Amino acid sequence: MDSGFFCQVKATAKITLWLSLLAASLSIGVLPVEANENNLESSQTDLDIMAQVTSVSQLSDVQPTDWAFQALQSLVERYGCIAGYPDGTYRGNRALTRYEFAAGLNACLDRVNELIATASADVVDKQDLDTLQALQAEFAAEIATMRRRVDALETQTAELEANQFSTTTKLTANIFLNVTGAFADGDITAEGTSVFVPARGADGRPVRRTISDDPNVTFSDYLFLNFNTSFTGKDSLVTQLVAGNGNSPANTFASAGLFNTFGVPYTDQKGVTGADNNVIVRELFYSFPVGKSLQFTVGPRVNWFRHFDNNRFTLYLTGASSYNSIGSTLLNSVDRGSGAVVAWEINDQFKLTAGYLGENTEFLSGSAFNTSSNPSQGLFKPTNTITAELAFAPGKNLNLRFLYNRSNIQAVNGRVGGAIGEPIYGFVDDGFGGSIEDATANTWNFNFDWLVTQGIGLFGRYTYASTNVKPTTDGRLDGEVDVQAIQAGLAFPDLGKEGALLTFSYLRPFAVLDGRNFLVSGGGDGGVQYEFEATYYYPITDNIALVPAFYLIANPNNFSDNPNIYVGNLRAQFKF
Repeated sequence: MDSGFFCQVKATAKITLWLSLLAASLSIGVLPVEANENNLESSQTDLDIMAQVTSVSQLSDVQPTDWAFQALQSLVERYGCIAGYPDGTYRGNRALTRYEFAAGLNACLDRVNELIATASADVVDKQDLDTLQALQAEFAAEIATMRRRVDALETQTAELEANQFSTTTKLTANIFLNVTGAFADGDITAEGTSVFVPARGADGRPVRRTISDDPNVTFSDYLFLNFNTSFTGKDSLVTQLVAGNGNSPANTFASAGLFNTFGVPYTDQKGVTGADNNVIVRELFYSFPVGKSLQFTVGPRVNWFRHFDNNRFTLYLTGASSYNSIGSTLLNSVDRGSGAVVAWEINDQFKLTAGYLGENTEFLSGSAFNTSSNPSQGLFKPTNTITAELAFAPGKNLNLRFLYNRSNIQAVNGRVGGAIGEPIYGFVDDGFGGSIEDATANTWNFNFDWLVTQGIGLFGRYTYASTNVKPTTDGRLDGEVDVQAIQAGLAFPDLGKEGALLTFSYLRPFAVLDGRNFLVSGGGDGGVQYEFEATYYYPITDNIALVPAFYLIANPNNFSDNPNIYVGNLRAQFKF
C-alpha cells in the first residue's frame, strides 16, 4: 500500500465507514441504533454472524467497477477491518460523521496493532504505519470522545438491565381527565322509574318521569394500564386494566336502558360498576400469526371493537368522541367476551374477519353479565355473538366495511335490553309487562371512511337490526322489534397542527321501524332522536392532547316534544 492509501481512506470514509463503526461496536459490545427492546437479542445475533467479512466479494452491493473498490478490497482482505450488514450488504453510499470515521479508524488501528503484535512485519510496512499514525493523531479527540460515550452507554445499559420491568413486557398507559356539563332547554320526559329501572303502569303503558333540574358540572378520571407481552416478536399477550370515577351529567336525562348512550363522551365513565376507581381487567387475550395472511386472537376477555366496525375518523382516542359516534349504536351485545377472532388478509384490498364471543364484560359485575364464565350458562349459551366482516379498500384513501352480526341475548328479569341488549336501546318485554324468553337478533352494518383530500374526509354508518320477541305467557303473540341507525360525518385531518383532527357527526342512534309496542323503555312517543356532535382532537405533544367536544341532542329519548339537550366536554389526554 502506497501513500495514496491516505487519500483513498478519506474518500471511502465519506460513504462507507458506518460499517466500520459496527465492527468497532462489536469489539466493545455496543449495539447499533436500530436495535430496540423487541429485537435486541436477534440484532446482536445477526451482527455476530456478519461482524467481519474476509473478502470484498461477500458484500453484495460492492462491484469491481465501483470507484472505491480497490480501497475496500485492501481494507477487507489485507487488514480485515471492514464489516458488513447482516443481509450481506455494505451500503457504501451513506454519509458519516467524524465520530463514525474515528470508530472505523480505531477498528483498523486495533487490527494493525494485532498484526504487529504477532510479528507480521511482511504485512504492515513503515509507510502504512506512518499514514495510520497521522490519522490517529488527526482523530485522537474523536476516538477519546467515542470511548467515553461507550463507557457511559455500558454503564447506562447495566443500570437498565438491573432495573428493567421485564424483558418481554412493555407497559403503556392512557389517562383521560374529563370536565363535563349538560343542560336542557326545559323539562325532559324519560321512561322508567329511574335510568336503570323500566316499568309499565296499570294501563300497560311505559311509566314516565320528568327531569326538571339540570345536573352539575363534573370532573372525572378514566385510565388504562396496558401490558403488552411478546415472546416471538410477532405475537402479543395483552392485559389491560381499567379504572375510573366518571358518571356523565347527560345520564341524568336518560330513559331506562339508555345510560351512557346519548350525549355521553366515551371516556366519561367508571369502567366498572361499584366504587369509584376500582381496578379490573378490561382485556385479556393472546394474538398470534399463522402463516403470512392469518392472525388469530383468543382469550377470556377479547375486545370486540378491536376487530370490527373500525373507522379512521371515529376512534375515540383521536376522533369522534361519544358512545353514539365512535361505533354503531346497534353493535354489539358483547363488548368484551370469551372466544376467538380470526383475521384473513386475503390481499391488499380485501380482509375477512370472523369471531365468536361469549359475554364477559368488565363494567357489569356478577355472573348474570359474565355468562361465559358462569357454569350454569357457559361459553355457548346467551349472551354470545357470531360476527363476520368483509373490509374492502379500493385505494389507500377509501375503506368500505360490510358486517353481519348474529346475537343470542340473555333475558334478565324477563326482559331484554340495557347494557347487554344491543340492538335494543332501552328494554323489551312482551308488550304487557310480562316476561320474554332469551332473544336472537340479526344485524347488518355498512361502514366507510374516505380521505377525499389530505385535509378533508367523509365517514358514515348505516345499521339495520331485527330482534325477535317470544313471550313466556301462553297466548301472547311473538313479534319483532326492527330498528335502524344512521351516521354521517365530516372530518378535517391536520387542521391547525399535524396530527389534529376535527370531526362533525350527524346521528340517529335508535330509530324504531316496527315493534314499538314491545318497548317498555326507549320507544318514547314515536319520535326519532337525532344528534349533532363536534369533536376537536388537538395534540400538544406526542404524549399530551386536549379534546373539546360539543353535543346537541334533539328529541331525546325518542320523544318528539322533548326540548334539546346540550352537552359540553373538555378532555385532557395523556399517554406514555
